[in-house]
Amino acid sequence: MSVPTVLLVRHGRTTANASGTLAGWTPGIGLDEVGRAQAQALAERLATVPLAALVSSPLQRCQETAAEIVGVPGPKGVARPVPLVDDRLGEARYGDWTGRSLKDLAKEPLWRVVQAHPSAVTFPGEHGESMLAMQLRAVQAVREHDAAVAREHGEEAVWLAVSHGDIIKSLLADALGMHLDAFQRIVVDPCSVSVVRYTQLRPFDLRTNDTGGDLSALVPPKRPRRRRGGAGGAPAAYAGAVVGGSTGTA
Repeated sequence: MSVPTVLLVRHGRTTANASGTLAGWTPGIGLDEVGRAQAQALAERLATVPLAALVSSPLQRCQETAAEIVGVPGPKGVARPVPLVDDRLGEARYGDWTGRSLKDLAKEPLWRVVQAHPSAVTFPGEHGESMLAMQLRAVQAVREHDAAVAREHGEEAVWLAVSHGDIIKSLLADALGMHLDAFQRIVVDPCSVSVVRYTQLRPFDLRTNDTGGDLSALVPPKRPRRRRGGAGGAPAAYAGAVVGGSTGTA
């Protein structure tokens, strides 16, 4: 059973982020100058990491971030894969909250519920989504893509998903075995990288909200092929947590 590694990348900073506006699915929200610089820097940081697949939210800010990543080749100049689009990685549907300032929203009674009891929240309006539904669709999407990468590329494969803050926070909460009501404790900054490896026993959170430094250690080492019928140790998918703590190697 193969266990790829998924890099969860939040889009770069946008004009809405800078102005304190809840963008949601509003069209035309792209990266600002800071966000584009963040995406370009991330693309360079990822140059040492081979990517078997790249999946993105359909929203402009994620598409622009993905385009910057694709613009920088991987190891040995290998071209990046063509990004796939999955609506399930799109932003939470905030309903009537969409386009409003965070300062004003903080005065709403529902704001306190979003902070303390998000599993009970359904955003108001015809197109408002529950936060539980948001997490469910995101987890299903990532696990499906992870399984597809495993089948096609094997256990050393690394792939990348470009999405949004609340989406990635909900994915990390799932990976950490946290109730959604605790997901506000997680911080996911623009153009940060968070890393999860799903195994047969449990997911492992390898990195959270990484915004700088070398990413080459995220490339799993090549594993020697086990001889048929030989011992060779347990397959990676069945590996447990390291007793006493990780050695710091991939």
